[in-house]
Amino acid sequence: MSRRSEQNTGTRDVRQAHRFDEQRLLDYLSSRVESFRGPLEIRQFKGGQSNPTYLLDAASGRYVLRRKPPGKLLKSAHAVEREFRVISALHSTGFPVPRPLVLCEDDEVIGTTFFVMEFVEGRIFWDLDLPGLEPAERTAIYDNVNETIATLHNYDYAALGLGDFGKPGNYFARQISRWSGQYRASETATVDAMNALMEWLPENIPEDDSASIVHGDFRLDNMIVHSTEARVIAVLDWELSTIGHPLADFTYHLMTWQMPEIGIGSVGLAGKPLAELGIPAEEAYIEAYCRRTGRTGIANRNFYSAFNFFRLAAILQGIAGRVRDGTAASAHAAQAVNAVMPLADMGWEYARQG
Repeated sequence: MSRRSEQNTGTRDVRQAHRFDEQRLLDYLSSRVESFRGPLEIRQFKGGQSNPTYLLDAASGRYVLRRKPPGKLLKSAHAVEREFRVISALHSTGFPVPRPLVLCEDDEVIGTTFFVMEFVEGRIFWDLDLPGLEPAERTAIYDNVNETIATLHNYDYAALGLGDFGKPGNYFARQISRWSGQYRASETATVDAMNALMEWLPENIPEDDSASIVHGDFRLDNMIVHSTEARVIAVLDWELSTIGHPLADFTYHLMTWQMPEIGIGSVGLAGKPLAELGIPAEEAYIEAYCRRTGRTGIANRNFYSAFNFFRLAAILQGIAGRVRDGTAASAHAAQAVNAVMPLADMGWEYARQG
């Protein structure tokens, strides 16, 4: 098992900072969720650095609870109520998400807003080269992941009742402004490449202004794959979802192929023997997505890559800020601060090539 897999697999005792009145939760769920009954045992998932996530093992079955972390939060961050809304809409279509059960916005219950959804049994792959699998299964899994993101981007979001879930148009301008603001609010040191990107990106936004549902953090370890089939059965962690630009979402996912080891335990596919592994090359993966979404290709690739490395650096800087403030959800979140500078440097390199 890799270091990253070991760090994120399974559950642990609930962290002291994330504990709450378990009896009050049991009373609430017993009155709000059909057939729910105790006794109730609560564990915290090791993975996840943003919204604390818990396994609820009750007499009536297993469930998952996601909540906003306690303490002072950045504006618009940790929006678990938005997660609940989008998975509710997508679940109605048959898209692979856990079944949502209840949203609670009453802070009196456990201290912050939370929601509960079904527990989905399957495989989570923390290592992107899928160790231990046969090449044919790797090929099939990556093809199904590609089909899953294409399906998401092909939905008519207005028909799903998500017309007001985000603002169509000017997505990159708004995102650059948002993440620049959140980066500055969490800044712990001067990073020259981030400052350069915050100047360069607004001046180089492509004219394509498409809009779709976007996940915002679409990567393999945010998915549950069927235990025996090469099929995604649940896409998780919708905290950053909105109505946005599908190419922002897809090219963020493409960082899987671009990411080297940068000190946060997350190793991408850069430099891996993809053909031998049975994993599609980046260009072939792009072609499959374009075929499924009716695109002829992706222009302005360097802008999208620069934007995504900048955005990820800003997200990790936010985690570093929560480490500073004592509210980070993962015991390994402190590693995030080490990744901000190399990510910003990679983003700036793409911008210079653009």
